[in-house]
Parts: sequence; structure tokens; C-alpha cells
Amino acid sequence: MKLSTLNGKTFLSLTLSTMLLMGSMTGAAFADAKYKLKVAYENNPGEPFDLAIHEWAKKFNEKTNGEGELIPYPSSQLGSKKDVIEQMKLGSPLITLADGAFFSDYVPDYGIMFGPYLGLSYKDIFKLNASPWYGSLEQQLDKKGLHVVSKDWLYGSRHILANKMIQTPDDLKGLKIRVPNNKIQIKGLEAMGATPTPLPLAEVYTALNLKIIDGAENPIPVLYGQKHHEAAKFLILTGHVENVTNLVMGSKTYAKLPENIQQALVESGNEAGQFLTDLVLQQEKEIIEKMKSEGVTIVEVDRALFKEKSKPFYNEFPEWSANLYQQTQDIINN
Repeated sequence: MKLSTLNGKTFLSLTLSTMLLMGSMTGAAFADAKYKLKVAYENNPGEPFDLAIHEWAKKFNEKTNGEGELIPYPSSQLGSKKDVIEQMKLGSPLITLADGAFFSDYVPDYGIMFGPYLGLSYKDIFKLNASPWYGSLEQQLDKKGLHVVSKDWLYGSRHILANKMIQTPDDLKGLKIRVPNNKIQIKGLEAMGATPTPLPLAEVYTALNLKIIDGAENPIPVLYGQKHHEAAKFLILTGHVENVTNLVMGSKTYAKLPENIQQALVESGNEAGQFLTDLVLQQEKEIIEKMKSEGVTIVEVDRALFKEKSKPFYNEFPEWSANLYQQTQDIINN
């Protein structure tokens, strides 16, 4: 990244050494863009999240009259999430998706947002996102070098895909289930009864095929898009986390953008978040049918059993504010 000046205005100028982009992102419409940001994520091309990023890029470019460009980098091309987050904190012009499980490394109370069965549906999480309590978390995170650009992106309800039948929490005992490498999700699956196994998303397909792990957990469109169902044939509908993700960038980089570009980035991001939410809700049902046709057994479970089993999770974090769980429930239920 370098800072350049034109007509008295400072802007971000990013030169790409290679163009690993989708065809739709390489047109002449972006040739003169002044404000260029890379969007790094683990999802593969064609997954709902990838489609939403392209929708965001289109809308951002339109709202800035061609001055703004978002450049998608799917499939972990720019490295792991933790690597990308550290780069953006140092000032790299990057955006990525992250959530409370990752943000808890910087603001501990964020971690509860990824607690098992925190809400009954994604709408409960949206309600938390809109609260003054959540706004205070964002402010604290901003002081740590990370700025939330857009937050109501429904990544999906997280379920378990395994190579064995699971009907109760007892069936999880001894099963190695892949989780992202963060303390919150590790302890969440541990509380449910599994043996959490942290791995980058890009390594899960191979690990399943080699039987290094017994399963993985993620929203249904991600499990299908990553082809995990080819090696694990039991989809266990635990719905243990309503995964609402955030799009985040470095506070330093955001602050350098002119106000009108910031506004366009936020507005287009929120519109793309709604696009993703609608798409995920539609595709969850469609993909379950596809999985059935490809030999996957769909397992409905009594989620109350898993919720009860996971309750000790909320006592695992002395660094959280007092009565934090009750505070979130009061917001959800009022």
C-alpha cells in the first residue's frame, strides 16, 4: 500500500502484481478507481458469501461513481483469517469477514456472540447487533485497530457434518470435529461434547478424506460449497450457532478514506448483507435436498439436549463482564 495525492486529496492506491480476479471484476469500469480494497475470505467462488462480496463490489463501485473498487480474493488466497486480520491492523488495505469468536482476542465480551444457542434465530443476533451494548463493543474494537464496516451478514446456522450418526450429545464423545482456530469455538464444541480440532477451512476437505477428523461444523451452504459432504455423509442439524458475521477492516485504513467513500462502503455493505441473508435462507433448504440426492443422511436432533449440555460454556470466561449472558438475553427478550 502507498499513499498518493491528487487534487489535494489523499487516497489509497493499490497496485496488483497479479490479477487473480473473477471475470466480472476486471472490466473497464474499475480502470480509474482511486480507492481500492482487497476483500479476503476462505469461501470458494460460487458460495453465497462469495456472491454477496461481488454484489457489494458492484454496489460500492456504483455508489462511488467508479471511484471505489473492492477486489475479491476467495479461497484463502491471501492466507488465513488471523494472518489477514494482523495485516489489516498494520494498515494493509484489506477487508475480511470476522465475528465475535475472533474479535474476543481484542475485546473479550465479543466472544459471547458466538456462544452455543445464544439466540433462537438469526433475528435474535440482529437484535443484539442493533443494541447500544453492541455499539460499545464496536467502539472498543475500533480502538484496537479494527473497524466494523457492516455487521448484519447472515453466514448461516451452523450444523455438524460427520462420518458417523449423531443423535444426542453423548454421540459426540471422542469425535474430532473441525472448528476455526479460536478459543470461543473450540470451547463451544467442547462444551457440546466433541473433541474440537482447529484447522484452516482450506485443509478440511483433505482431513475428512484422510479421516484425520470425523466431521466439521459450518453453515449448510459452506459445507456443501467446500464439498465436505463427499467424505462425511451425516448432516446433523444441531443449529448450535446462529452465525451472523461482520465485515471488518483496519481502523487506520478506514480513517484515511474520505467521508463520502466511507458512507458508500457502509451503505453498499449493508445492502450486500441483506442480499446474503436472503440467499442463505433460500439455499439452506435447496442444498439439503441436493445433499439427500448425493447420499447424505439428514439427522434432526432434539436441540434442547445440546443446549442443556452446552450451558457450562457460559461459565468458562472469567474475563467477560459480570452477568454478560443475562444481559444478552434481556436485550433479545425485550
